[in-house]
Amino acid sequence: MAKYIQVKIDNTTAEQNEILIALLSENSYDGFEEGDNSLTAFISETDFNEESLKETLQSFQLIFTKEIIAEKNWNEEWEKNFEPVLVDDFCAVRASFHQPITHVQNEILITPKMSFGTGHHATTYMMMKSMEAIVFNGKSVLDFGTGTGVLAILAEKLGATAIYAIDNDEWSINNGKENIDNNHCTNIRIEQKDNLNETGKYDIILANINRNVLLDNMQSIASSVKTNGIVLMSGFYDEDLTTLLESANKFGLRFVSKMEKNKWDCAKFTRS
Repeated sequence: MAKYIQVKIDNTTAEQNEILIALLSENSYDGFEEGDNSLTAFISETDFNEESLKETLQSFQLIFTKEIIAEKNWNEEWEKNFEPVLVDDFCAVRASFHQPITHVQNEILITPKMSFGTGHHATTYMMMKSMEAIVFNGKSVLDFGTGTGVLAILAEKLGATAIYAIDNDEWSINNGKENIDNNHCTNIRIEQKDNLNETGKYDIILANINRNVLLDNMQSIASSVKTNGIVLMSGFYDEDLTTLLESANKFGLRFVSKMEKNKWDCAKFTRS
């Protein structure tokens, strides 16, 4: 059974939490809970590196405690404070214990577990908002780092006919499959995979991961999108945009526009 490490960092400020979430996201941490003067982060036991964590926290003069937690269903924890996410009247993300939201164009049901992508984080929100302006009808889509599957699900609701969703985390795949079924999606193929080798070419690529993974896979992302296709990327801070643009341009992706929320960016590219 998969296990996670729960890391609790005490005596943090809100500003430090924001910085730490960005730093830890680049090192395979994929779940965070902000408390009063604390930050709790979650990482797969196989990815946990204690020395690396100590180095990250050293400049902040912060200490941490850790414990191993077995895989579990997170519904009970999330029900305590999980609120629906509204992206204007375009989209709503809610759990099954919420009342239906009928005034939006697209409603997505998510079962909250240890998977990234419920819409609460700025990056997921911006990805969904950016998808509103893209024509998905009849298109093929690659969702790289699918997490809960929320972006793949939204892509199908917008008319995409062939969607390939991948993630390197077993928990995310299991959660994604459940969410895909709960939303009655039939055009999504989901698979555990940590690279873009032999994934084919797509009209649209959605990549909401983190700065390092995006940079490491930029060439593969560029080669996996069709000519005149669209790539949406998020999971990085505005200060990292220049680095992402340089890498994207190197491999033939042309920058179109960006959205910013809480210092996070979502960038849109096209393939020349």
